[in-house]
Amino acid sequence: MSETVVTTTISGKHRLEAALAAGFMALMRALPLDTASALGGFIGRTIGPRLGITKRAARNFRRAFPEKSEAEVAQAMRDMWDNLGRTAAELPNLHRIQTRGPDSRVEMVGFEVIDAMRTAGNGGIVFSGHLANWEIMPLAAGQHGMPLSLIYRAANNPLVDSMILEARAAASDVHLPKGNQGAREAVAVIRRKGHLGILVDQKLNNGIPIPFFGRDAMTAPALAQLALKYGLTVVPGAVTRLKGCHFRLTVQPPLPLPDTGDRDEDTRLLMTAVNRCLEDAIRAAPAQWLWLHRRWPDS
Repeated sequence: MSETVVTTTISGKHRLEAALAAGFMALMRALPLDTASALGGFIGRTIGPRLGITKRAARNFRRAFPEKSEAEVAQAMRDMWDNLGRTAAELPNLHRIQTRGPDSRVEMVGFEVIDAMRTAGNGGIVFSGHLANWEIMPLAAGQHGMPLSLIYRAANNPLVDSMILEARAAASDVHLPKGNQGAREAVAVIRRKGHLGILVDQKLNNGIPIPFFGRDAMTAPALAQLALKYGLTVVPGAVTRLKGCHFRLTVQPPLPLPDTGDRDEDTRLLMTAVNRCLEDAIRAAPAQWLWLHRRWPDS
């Protein structure tokens, strides 16, 4: 059966957005790295809190941290936007960020786990979330000899999406779009003993309900399904922004694969462990997570 090819019409809005994005990226590339990061943070924390979408982020934050005061919530929103602005400014500069050697901007914790995955040669999955600059994980893996094939959600604007992929090539030159095509390509990566990188913190409407900050969140089960079917090593990772354009990358030991004899139950148990790892990382630096997602159904 042949697949339907979906084409996207390039609109005037697309072209305007792409022109603005191209100008922003060109400016950030022209600046020293630390200056670009600082300017991105200034833009983010100046404009972001004024946007309507911040109300959703603040609502999500309050539900996850009901003990926080309104002043703490407001500060967390400013810090979230500061981090997002810095991340956007650092994107076109990924090729300038070193994760090893004397010029490294990344403090490694537990990275021997990645080294063990690389030398084992059996393939596996490294997962994380939209924390700090989430591009640092694949960047570090690639610079240390274990490139990740990244499963990603394409931007709505195809022109902007092309720019993002070009910039992200510094971290990985293999990007697998979410959906049936990406799933087939992911299986091909696994069969040739490659490694996948997955950000697991976005809502999937037809996912499975898994606890996340005390409430069920519709969670994509693909990570668990692949890991259980192929016996893959599953490794949690998290990035923390320390100061400016400097980071800590923390890699945890592999998660045990459940084996109850019921594949659906095993999937649920593994994704529960995945969400727990993600929640722990967010609790350690809550203002550095992207609270803008519709992660939970509204009450």
